[in-house]
Amino acid sequence: MYYDVVVAGGSVAGLLCAREIASGGFSVLVIEEDYEIGTPEHCGGLVSLAGLQELGVIPFRKTFDHLVQSAEITAPNGKTITLDSKNQKVVEISRRELDKQIAFQAQKSGATIKVKTSFQELTDSGVRTSDENIDCKLFVDARGVSSLIHKDRTGILSSAQYEIYADWIHKDKVEVIFDQERFPGFFAWVIPSSDGRGKVGVAGKGINVANTIDSFLKEKGEYSTIRKIYAPIWIKGPIEKFVDGKTVIVGDAAGQAKPTTAGGIFSSGMGGVFAGKSIVEFLKTNDSSKLDSYQKNWTERFGKEFEKQLFARKLLERIDNKTINTIFESITPEILKDISEKDDFDFHTSSVVKLLGLRGSLKTAQSLIGSEIKKLVG
Repeated sequence: MYYDVVVAGGSVAGLLCAREIASGGFSVLVIEEDYEIGTPEHCGGLVSLAGLQELGVIPFRKTFDHLVQSAEITAPNGKTITLDSKNQKVVEISRRELDKQIAFQAQKSGATIKVKTSFQELTDSGVRTSDENIDCKLFVDARGVSSLIHKDRTGILSSAQYEIYADWIHKDKVEVIFDQERFPGFFAWVIPSSDGRGKVGVAGKGINVANTIDSFLKEKGEYSTIRKIYAPIWIKGPIEKFVDGKTVIVGDAAGQAKPTTAGGIFSSGMGGVFAGKSIVEFLKTNDSSKLDSYQKNWTERFGKEFEKQLFARKLLERIDNKTINTIFESITPEILKDISEKDDFDFHTSSVVKLLGLRGSLKTAQSLIGSEIKKLVG
């Protein structure tokens, strides 16, 4: 069997890549090792409507229920601040439905999709899957964080996310909870799917995420669990090379998730789009240099923002709870209003800078990363 391209991984990045290749008139096969596209649902599911539109996706009604109206952020001492997110037009989407919607786009464009089929290895003429050998010109690795685990474990954090029913979940409000003792280097989150239903997660360096999330939920109140997902997340930014010979790497496998939150629907999805377009040009010309435009275009779009997010991550990993509490005390209503009215959900480092007071007089945070601060606020 022959396809111009085989894509391993039926998530957002892989499916968007396949959509672009098929739209260009070339044959492409997507293989997904799980039994269903969109399962298991690792993602928190937050993305801006503007981001979805740039990906070429107008979400079906069953893909998302509502816009997020606010984000409540809590310090270790319990102090909270609330950001109004109406202007940012952030939606909580069902990744299961979003992935299926993009799969439908890819299929309508001419792609073939197979589930319960896994990538085994590259061969001289293509790839070997769990079903058969397939000849192809290019292989696209869209298998997610699992592709990175053996390359650099320092970029991996353990995470747990439960889907639950609970009366204390309100569909309009996202919650983020910082506590360096319980969630070192990361945070806990509550992302609503609707009133009384949502996703609750924790991540951190060197923690037992199962015990941590159970303890966190016990403090939050009564709840019933309907799904548990344990999965690694990548917080170290993009890998060095997106193209390696006849292998093109996209999405989480290329480190295209945000270093600050590990969210990547938009940035990883655009990786798939850029990769697909460059692959089409390569297949038209057989000129391997055409593949170079993929990493160039992605870096021009996201490189500076990701560099700043990596510096923000360094800061988060170095500060303690006392410093976080001090930072929260310095946040003024004017700062919150400025973020709510002006900032972009998909490019959010400016929000981090404002919340940390790094352009102002707060010396505690500035001293922690020294000269690197210029890169964060520049």
